[in-house]
Amino acid sequence: MHPGQRNGLDALCKRYSVDNSHRDLHGALLDADLLLEVYLAMTGGQGALTLDEAAAATEARTSARKATRPRGTLVVIRATDAELAAHESRLAALDKASGGRTAWRNLEGPA
Repeated sequence: MHPGQRNGLDALCKRYSVDNSHRDLHGALLDADLLLEVYLAMTGGQGALTLDEAAAATEARTSARKATRPRGTLVVIRATDAELAAHESRLAALDKASGGRTAWRNLEGPA
């Protein structure tokens, strides 16, 4: 649609007036949400991916079924000491590469 112009996500957000001011880091979920907004703006400013939101919501409610729980015991396999050390090493490398801005450390509970 825009030959010869930048078409990265930030450029598209700017071109279609999609607010991406909260995008400090790249993340798949955040980028997907921004791309959805850009796509909706590119397709004529529609407000949703469906033509009839009420019908889509009704269809979603009627087609949902309760999942059956499998029988048996849930087996929990814990990480070995070597796997935990490799994981910690990888996190340390990510911390170093990002200047200490990795989100994973924020998700960890207290040690």
